Amino acid sequence: VPLVESGGGLVQAGGSLVLSCAAPETLPREYYLGWYRQAPGKGREYVAIISYGGSTNVSLAVRGRFTISRDNAKNTVTLEMNSLEPEDTAVYYCSAENRHYRYWGQGTRVTVSS
Repeated sequence: VPLVESGGGLVQAGGSLVLSCAAPETLPREYYLGWYRQAPGKGREYVAIISYGGSTNVSLAVRGRFTISRDNAKNTVTLEMNSLEPEDTAVYYCSAENRHYRYWGQGTRVTVSS
């Protein structure tokens, strides 16, 4: 399942960024779309996920600052990131997953300067 992220970059602490991910039109509705991140020297960390119907779950680390949304007509998932902190610096990966499989995008780098 090809997933293509966009929107990463360099931002100052307190700033905002919006990440987008395009999924294929053929992606079955059962698949959740999500975001994970991997900071330098650390493992991949769950950030947020959204179902086709719009149910969301956001990790405690970013809750209240990050919002995930999904446009089923465009087959995209968006991660709106506000009040960014240097600790949010990471490569952010889009995922498409169901009970059995998880597919990854190539990642987009987010750097938050202090």
